[in-house]
Amino acid sequence: MAVFVAVTKAGSFSDAARQLGLTPSAVSRIVARIEGRLGVRLLVRTTRTLRLTAEGETYGRAARRLLADLDEIEHTIADRGCPTGRVRISAATAHGRLVIVPLLAELTARHPGLVIDIDLSDEIADVLGGRADIAIRFGPLADGPLTARRLGETGRTVVASPDYLARAGTPRRPSDLAGHNCLDFNFRRSEPGWPFREDGLDYLLAVGGSVAANNGETLVQLALRGVGITRVGNFHITEDLAAGRLVPLLEDFNPQDRESIHAVFVGGPAMPARIRVAVDFLVEALRRRSAQEVRLPGGLRAEQRDEGGVVEGLGEAQAHRR
Repeated sequence: MAVFVAVTKAGSFSDAARQLGLTPSAVSRIVARIEGRLGVRLLVRTTRTLRLTAEGETYGRAARRLLADLDEIEHTIADRGCPTGRVRISAATAHGRLVIVPLLAELTARHPGLVIDIDLSDEIADVLGGRADIAIRFGPLADGPLTARRLGETGRTVVASPDYLARAGTPRRPSDLAGHNCLDFNFRRSEPGWPFREDGLDYLLAVGGSVAANNGETLVQLALRGVGITRVGNFHITEDLAAGRLVPLLEDFNPQDRESIHAVFVGGPAMPARIRVAVDFLVEALRRRSAQEVRLPGGLRAEQRDEGGVVEGLGEAQAHRR
């Protein structure tokens, strides 16, 4: 159709061929194939001119309209200049609420053509199945067809409120936790206890307490109310530590175990610009957030340290939690 329209505009096969970078014979064969497929004459050719038949006029109008529609569709898909469209982001409930959601105002202001569809859930969203465009994943990534970009990492810290410590005392060594109310997660974990490092040796310490929960936000809320001591991801407690509402404990025994955080998505050269700019923004914003972090009490640095490296061919993370 593009060749036919070029011929009608140029008025000759040779001029159209020069514009298209083809030979006149190639242009002639393309037009002949269209006529052969349709079974009608579209052009009347003389030695000096080309004249459209009635069918040629109809076909030319339709071809110009269809080519214009196709160009508009491709322009929208390619998102040239201003990415547009819906971007579905899946994140864990707590991390999404505390870290991702506060970034969305800046993201939509920077890219006003985007519509962000945020889903906060501790269920794993099926990116390959089309349930999300970008998923934020914690922990090691399984092999698979998805692309991953590193957003940073988070550690974990043992904390309690000043009120609890004033009432129950401050543990000085991990073994002191036996006399404290330790609030832990209630889902099945690979580590049946809290990890510590003492005298160069890493070990797990079994803990127990009056309440167990399936999410870090609940444990932090209980700790803030002075119910007991808990160990949670640093992103939960950044503001509470800075404000003194929680106090880091046993930092000299913290094994500094870290958990990577990635954005996973369907990558490749055909990745829509709307997804590419959203991922780029998350990497940039979380790196900036890390750079602006102040050192918190007890020498704890509040999470997200990185980098934004791209890892091709990785799938869903094994862990999506805390």
